[in-house]
Amino acid sequence: MTSNLTSKPVLEREILPFTLQDVRSAIPEHCFESNAGRSLAYFFLDIGIITFLYWLAATLNSAWFFPLFWFMQGTMFWALFVVGHDCGHRSFSKYRWLNDLVGHLSHTPILVPFHGWRISHRTHHANTGNVDTDESWHPTLESQYDEMSGAGKFIRFYLFLLAYPIYLFRRSPGKTGSHFLPSSDLFRPSEKWDVITSTVCWGLMVTLLVGLGIKFGLVWLLTYYVMPYLVFVVWLDLVTYLHHTVEDMPWYRGNDWYFLKGALSTIDQDYGFFNPIHHNIGTHVAHHVFLSIPHYHLLEATEAIKPVLGEHYRVAKEPIWKTFWNSCRTCFYVSDQGSKVFYQPAKR
Repeated sequence: MTSNLTSKPVLEREILPFTLQDVRSAIPEHCFESNAGRSLAYFFLDIGIITFLYWLAATLNSAWFFPLFWFMQGTMFWALFVVGHDCGHRSFSKYRWLNDLVGHLSHTPILVPFHGWRISHRTHHANTGNVDTDESWHPTLESQYDEMSGAGKFIRFYLFLLAYPIYLFRRSPGKTGSHFLPSSDLFRPSEKWDVITSTVCWGLMVTLLVGLGIKFGLVWLLTYYVMPYLVFVVWLDLVTYLHHTVEDMPWYRGNDWYFLKGALSTIDQDYGFFNPIHHNIGTHVAHHVFLSIPHYHLLEATEAIKPVLGEHYRVAKEPIWKTFWNSCRTCFYVSDQGSKVFYQPAKR
């Protein structure tokens, strides 16, 4: 008996020619080992430079120097964030209490709720490259793009370098919840007090800033904190954007996605002389595959995995400004259907 029913074609799952274990085996074992002393040295170095820049700005107290100070201090705020980033991944040290302590000391002064960010960032790493479940910097769907107002498109696609503070309160478009509230679906019930702790620390920092503004004036607060903070936000958004928003970067759906494929949907960027300043955060592919590698081992790990990854290893061949410009022109939305999908340019 022959059935006259026809089944729908099943999309064949694309499998990489190597496994996660193949990639791990290529990396020297010491690259996975953190050293608390070395990690703390980077933390105190950043704190020292930040302190020196504040002293220098206050001593000179010169209008010509302040714009340079804003850029340098904002860049150091970003470097300090990267130290807290290692703490969030538990690659700063083997001690959880030290990771949490330095994480708060790194993130609270720059208005990042450490645990709230740490947990949402964990979600991002667990779902990188998945159109439907990635947490941050995931693509806009074509149907969403078509429904967006002109103002919405302008904010989403042209003001995104200032998006991070909004993301902390409202997450990415299409998602709900906040990094400050333990009731958000970002968090497990067991993480309630972690989230509350970081939210309280964030609130105390805001209170301190308000107090400083009252005592020394709004201009003082803008000069010594708000402007460097905005530079930090631009750095954070720029670097994260460039890691995940490239025209030929694939995004996957459903059964076609699995962790290693998604983790390789990122790209290494070269920031020139800024690389050591912000702790080689541009070395991003190896970091996405193995979160436990401290930042000071990423360069060595990257060189080790290149032969295994072959054409699946992505590194930008153009200067940062050119990559950024090309992405801004070509990366607006992906199709609602299919996998794998790529960014498409704006509709005219």
